[in-house]
Amino acid sequence: MKGKVATTRTRLERGRNVLGPALELVHTGRAPTRAVLTAELGVTRATAGAVAAELEALGLIRVDSRPEAAGSQGRPSHRLSVDADGPVALAAQVHADGFRAALVGLGGTIVATAPGCVTVSADPAQVLGEVVAAGAELLRTGGRHCVGAGLAVPSAVAEPEGTALNPLHLAWSAGAPVRDIFAERVRAVGIDGPVFTGNDVNLAALAEHRHGAGRDARHLLCVATGHRGVGGALVLDGRLHTGSSGLALEVGHLTVNPEGRPCHCGSRGCLDVEADPLAFLTAAGRAAGPEVSLLQQSIDLLRTEYDDPSVRAAAEEIVDRLGLGLAGLVNILNPDRIILGGLHRELLDADPERLRAVVADRSLWGRSGGVPILPCTLDHDSLVGAAELAWQPVLDDPLSVLPARTS
Repeated sequence: MKGKVATTRTRLERGRNVLGPALELVHTGRAPTRAVLTAELGVTRATAGAVAAELEALGLIRVDSRPEAAGSQGRPSHRLSVDADGPVALAAQVHADGFRAALVGLGGTIVATAPGCVTVSADPAQVLGEVVAAGAELLRTGGRHCVGAGLAVPSAVAEPEGTALNPLHLAWSAGAPVRDIFAERVRAVGIDGPVFTGNDVNLAALAEHRHGAGRDARHLLCVATGHRGVGGALVLDGRLHTGSSGLALEVGHLTVNPEGRPCHCGSRGCLDVEADPLAFLTAAGRAAGPEVSLLQQSIDLLRTEYDDPSVRAAAEEIVDRLGLGLAGLVNILNPDRIILGGLHRELLDADPERLRAVVADRSLWGRSGGVPILPCTLDHDSLVGAAELAWQPVLDDPLSVLPARTS
């Protein structure tokens, strides 16, 4: 009897050591069944069953009570999924045309969202207070437990200070302490979990790597243009690469046209001003109207007037500039996949062969196989990425963050 008790205790302890990895496998969709979970974790079927049961008791996943899918050796296996009624993270994003708040569950699922199209105040405390208030209202309405909060901003975020160093397309001063302000506003509405802040494109890359077009890539390069400017991010060996102080991959300031437009950074012809929505609208001879965002105006123009010679010529010009920048990044980074977001995704859809040809022609490795260039696939990927930051402590150690539910 003592031996049996010891075996059970050992199994439970071993299972608790892999709770985090098990949850991440279900969270990212890589363990759809208990049989796959067993194989991925390298544990016994009994241990995998105990792990799944504990994650279910924590309110994080659901285990199908009737095994249907084929498991190892043809055995039926219980299907695993994230708990659709489980906890959520509060995600917030600020951009040049306003903000958006969302509640995001495991699996990268957006449960609820609240946009706010406003003129972004020069005082970051004001707009961050508004976006947190919108998120708090979503929490009150939904009645969900919140594990923490994440914020995406259009700026490099210095670590460990959490300051926005170059919010060029916002009226905020350089070095604004956005993480501290965000944390203060989050605490003021009663959210006790950890609080994080990151660059919007970095967070988009993180979300796409876990749930979207970047899944299964080892070395993933993401380049995107949102409402203004161009950003980049890199995932190396499955981890977001932010450099020694959070400032890696400022690809917007690669020079792609030495005689081009003046850039906010003091240089000329940077991707930031040569391949963003304003550059596209200007090249197409269209005025930037105030009624919708520059990004939406550019997307609408591409989708409805691409046959117009001026629009097509403008698109080709932006694609050529973008391709030149991507080729340089391929030569330096040697990624196994490139994903494009925002307007760049739309340009890829409009003329995929032109962009791939420019990259292949300019890169050292392009002619011998090329790097796959794919569109981002997630809606609001920066928001999902902000939530990933808040979910990470739970993924690392579920038991230390969440108490088991009592029935």
